[in-house]
Parts: sequence; C-alpha cells; structure tokens
Amino acid sequence: MDYKAAGVDIDEGVRALKKIATAVRATHESSVLGGIGGFGGLFDLGTGRYENPVLVSSIDGVGTKLLVAKLAGQFRSLGADLVNHCINDILVQGATPLFFLDYVGMGSLEADTVAALVEGMADACGAAGCALLGGETAEMPGLYAKGDFDVVGAIVGIVERSRILDGQAIRVGDVAVGLYSTGLHTNGYSLARRILFDLKGYRVDSLLPGGQMTVADALLAVHRSYAPALRPSIEAGRIHGLAHITGGGMLDNIPRVLPAGLGCVIDRDSWHLPEIFQLLGEWGDVAEVEMYRTFNMGIGMVAFCEAGAAPAILEDAQAQGIGGSVIGKVVAGDQRVILG
Repeated sequence: MDYKAAGVDIDEGVRALKKIATAVRATHESSVLGGIGGFGGLFDLGTGRYENPVLVSSIDGVGTKLLVAKLAGQFRSLGADLVNHCINDILVQGATPLFFLDYVGMGSLEADTVAALVEGMADACGAAGCALLGGETAEMPGLYAKGDFDVVGAIVGIVERSRILDGQAIRVGDVAVGLYSTGLHTNGYSLARRILFDLKGYRVDSLLPGGQMTVADALLAVHRSYAPALRPSIEAGRIHGLAHITGGGMLDNIPRVLPAGLGCVIDRDSWHLPEIFQLLGEWGDVAEVEMYRTFNMGIGMVAFCEAGAAPAILEDAQAQGIGGSVIGKVVAGDQRVILG
C-alpha cells in the first residue's frame, strides 16, 4: 500500500501548487516577505500611515453556489466570489484589505479545479490591492466524496481606530442608499436550486424566459466588490454605516448596523427587482418576507448617510459601473426593517 492507493495523491498536489504559483505571486508586493511554500505567510504591516491601527478580519465560504459551479464546470468565478464577499464584510467597518488566505478541501485532489479557484482569488485580490498570502489544499477521501469539495477564505484588513464604521453615527432622517447586486451573490442557493432544478427541471444550460440568459449565467454572476465605489465616501466621512446584504437579506443584515431606537423603512418600489428574483418568487410561490430574508433582492450593499450626501455616493458608484438608488430612510423604531 501507499498513500495514493489510500486516496491521497501527493503528486497532484505538487502539480496544483505549480499551476497557481504565478497567479499567487502576482498579488505580492513589498509588504509580503518570503515566497510560496512557507509554513506561514509573512506580511510587513508597515503602520506608519496609521496613528492607531486596528486589524479587522472575516472568514466565509460560498455556500451551495459551488454545486452550481460544479454542474457548469466553472470554478474560477467562485474564487472571486469568495474574495469579494470577504472584502465587503470588512469594508462595512471601514477597513482596507491587507491579505487573504484560502482553504480548499477535496475528496480527490484535482489540480485544474484548484488552479481555477485560486486564479479567481488572485484576480480579485489583485484588483483590490490585497495579497493572496497563503492557503491550504486538503485531500480527504472518505470525508468528501470524489468530485466534492469546499472552499473557504479568510481576510485581514486595517482601519484607523477613529475611522471605524459601527453604525453609531446613523440618525433619524438619514437615507439608505442601495447599491445594486449582480444577482444572488453567494446566498440563497439552496432555495434557488430547489426551485430551478428540482421544481422546474432546469439544467445549468437551460435558457431562462426571454432567451438571453442561461441558468448558469444568472446563478454564477460574480459577487460584486463595493470597495472601489465606496472608498471615496468612506474616506470623506459621508457614510454613517454600511450593511452587506448577505445571508438573511435586508431584514436581518440592516438591523445589525442600526443603533438602538432606530428602524429603517425600505421602499420596495425604489429600484427595479431583477428578473431572477421575480422568477424565483413566482415559481417557488415564496412569500415576500421569505424572499427578503433569503435573497438580496438586487441590493448588495446599503449605505446610510445624510440625504445631501446620497448623490455623491451614487456618483462614485456609477463611476465604477455600479448602479444604485435611495431605497429607504431611517426612522425611530426598534432596530428592524419595515417594507414599505
């Protein structure tokens, strides 16, 4: 017996490392010390530009979106999904990303799949000026079935203590600016798959009504990063709080940043509901409240600000190719969202 006969192919792991090395190195700048292959990644914090720096970290996965990617044979976009989701999660506290770490667990190591995932991560890290500092690829036959895998990412960013966004600046009369999503992003896929594949009998290459988009096109649209659109307004002090609309939708995520004694009224007619959400709600006979708790409903990030600051935020977003609109207002309440 040897390790390969037991289900673990070390040579395939070496091949995977060689395939990703160039993409990973492309994200490294002078802050990264050492190269690929160390037991730990080294990053020179270089805090000279911060008076009182605070590190901000987050970890996440892409959920069952990876099952759709597996059906479609498209994995590179999952890597970008993972990085952008994590970037948005620390952006809501005002942080700039420093470095990213990944974990890929597989039943049987497939170097090409690993390479596609990591190359997608490197693309997103490079766009964000974030180093892909290290990762782990684990081959675990018996725990994962052959062909199955999971992918997780962790990010570390930095913010000046005095510039941390925690929502405490939000006041009655502030408006909620919604920035549009590309689609489902990385949440709600268990319900979407149940409706589209089990109930409707669609495949990933099936055309949705209108004939312009396949199921894969709709479900695998990359989770958008809002950092380029929002960074100018964060630095200018225009934003009082941010909510990343992920699992739990608007109903669960917006209250996370509302101070005690405040609520938020959302005007459902203030933006166009993307067709994919209309179809899912209709075909699955999903209650409206359930839709707003499961999906982002076309809004990937909500920024709270004074009414006079909203045009500047929307202008910055538009400059990055991201649409948006004022979708609600802050009122006295009990830290909940009211759908108006």
